[in-house]
Formats: sequence, C-alpha cells, structure tokens
Amino acid sequence: MAAAASDAGPELRRTSSIDRIPAEARRILHRLAGELWGADVDPAALVVSQLQGALTNEVFRITWPGGEGDPRKVLVRIYGQGVEVFFDRADEVRTFECMSRHGQGPRLLGRFPQGRVEEFINARTLSAPDLRDPEISSLIARKLREFHELDMPGSKDISLWQRLRRWLEEARSRCSAEEARQFRLEALGDEIAELENALSGVDQRVVFCHNDLQYGNIMIYEETRQVTLIDYEYASFNPVAFDIANHFCEMAADYHSNTPHVMDFTKYPDMDEQWRFLEAYLSSSGEEPSDAEVETLLGLIAKYSLSSHLFWGLWGIVSEHVNKNIDFEYKEYARHRFNQYWDTKPRILQACNPSS
Repeated sequence: MAAAASDAGPELRRTSSIDRIPAEARRILHRLAGELWGADVDPAALVVSQLQGALTNEVFRITWPGGEGDPRKVLVRIYGQGVEVFFDRADEVRTFECMSRHGQGPRLLGRFPQGRVEEFINARTLSAPDLRDPEISSLIARKLREFHELDMPGSKDISLWQRLRRWLEEARSRCSAEEARQFRLEALGDEIAELENALSGVDQRVVFCHNDLQYGNIMIYEETRQVTLIDYEYASFNPVAFDIANHFCEMAADYHSNTPHVMDFTKYPDMDEQWRFLEAYLSSSGEEPSDAEVETLLGLIAKYSLSSHLFWGLWGIVSEHVNKNIDFEYKEYARHRFNQYWDTKPRILQACNPSS
C-alpha cells in the first residue's frame, strides 16, 4: 500500500528537511536537474514534502524553482524497513520498468540502495469518496481491464495461495504466543486451504493483477479524464476476481481519516454498484456481457473478498513487526480485516454453495 505521485489529492503533507533524503538520492537529484532542465540544484532551494497515506514506503515530493513560476518536481521513494518479506524488490523494479515501457505509470529516473527516484505525475490522486462516483468507478473498471490485458513477463501461475502461506509463516515466526492466539493464526492454514479448494477447478481468467487497487494508487488527469494506476509492489499473476474483490474491499477504507486503520465495511459496494463496475469492465472489450457472465463473476468476487481479508490481515501483522518507519496501527488494521473474514465467511460460502 502506498501513496501516489501527484500534486493534488488527499495526501496531507508536512515539510521535511533535505536531510531526510539519503545522500545517494541527493546526488541523483543533482544529476537529474542538469539532465532534465539544465539547472544546478541548490540544496537550500529544495522543498521536501512527505506525502501522507503511504503504508509500505516513505514517499517524498521534491520541488525546486523553475522559470516563470513553473516548479520542477520529482518523487523520492524510500523503501520501508523489512518490507522485502512481502515481495522481491528486484522483481518489483523490473515490473516498474516494464510498466513504464508499456506507457503505464511514472518513469523510473534513478535508483539508490534505499529506494528510487520517480517521475512526478501531474494528475490528481483519487480520494476515498471518488471510488463511489459512478463515472470515476467506470473509468477505473475500464483501466483495470486494460491493465489485465498487458503482456507481462514472468510465471503465469496464480501467486495468491503461495503468498498467503508464506506470509502466514512470517506472521507465526514473529508473533508472540498471545498474538498468535488473538489472531487465530493456528487456524489460518486450514482457512487458506479451504478457500483454495473452494476456488480450484473454477473456470476463471488468470492475468497480471495489481493486487493493491486502493484509491491512493489510482490517479486521474482532470482535463482528459484519463485514469492511471501506480505502485506495483504487490502486482503478480492472479485471478481477475481477486483483483476486483480487493478493489471492492478498499471502498471501505479511508487512509486519510483520523483513524486510517479502521475500515467501514458498510461502505462495501452494494449489488448495483458491483454490477455497474463489472458491466464497465467486461464491456470495455467491445462486447456486451451476458447477465450470466456478470453473475458468475460476482460469485467469484464474493469468495475472493475473503482471501483479500486474509491477505491484508497477514500483511498487517507482519508489518507491525518489521516496518517501524510508518506511523500506522498495523495490528489494529489486521484485526479489522480478520474480524471481517470471520464475520462474512459463513454467509458468503453458504450463498455460493447453497446445497452445503
């Protein structure tokens, strides 16, 4: 989960010292100033602002004066402590570069040991209410379909179940006995196996998924109404229904509220909202979907919403133990996700398997 590289949006910013930026990154900034704008970087002229809402890395907007009031900006991303337990950083950088070649997201401008420098996108980062706007939701659906059609390298196998088991082992190895009891970690191996079994053998599309489609990772160009997706740290091949289910779950989040770790699942999209999203997603191929096609996907999405709760619940537990740079109540966030899993599992699986 990360903040977006935009100049306008819901991020709350606080001005930071240039000393927050590693020396290697400052050298890259100096080089970029000459390459991009033919200018020297005066450290005293740089304005460093930390973007709020990032839950995996620290993200900074770097601004220095340009001509005629045109500020020049780039983004510096400093990797969170210990987050390599969630993904392979080298794979993530390769994905970032590949997405850039596809014309998706920001360009990579430089790398340093603790992070990277990225192009600053002059678009607006979405806010939590934007996800409920019918027009914007339709734009997201069509953009997600485009994302899913990208030809990306790497194994085309589903990563979800292996990743859940790996994160569960990480959580068990780091939690105290009391934490493990509170979060029922001893039961989650069977829960993962049950979900995998319930979804195995089902005819479903496996595509390159974003896996973290929260509002802070979606940007919109106001003039053209073009949407772009950013931050691909968790991206991998998975079923389409998982990516959409995860996006629906994110409609319950507001990472810029006074309690950013609390999710309000009364805001999970109702059936009409889900149907509209899926119609926009499926019809973007040029063919109108049948009601049966939409209903089948709705059933899969409901089941995959359960795996989304386990996914981010385990992420929260592990993050509590490894990521000390970000001010976020990871453990309480995990509690919300697990509670929602246990509360909704009987209803969802019964609805999808009425004969059981």
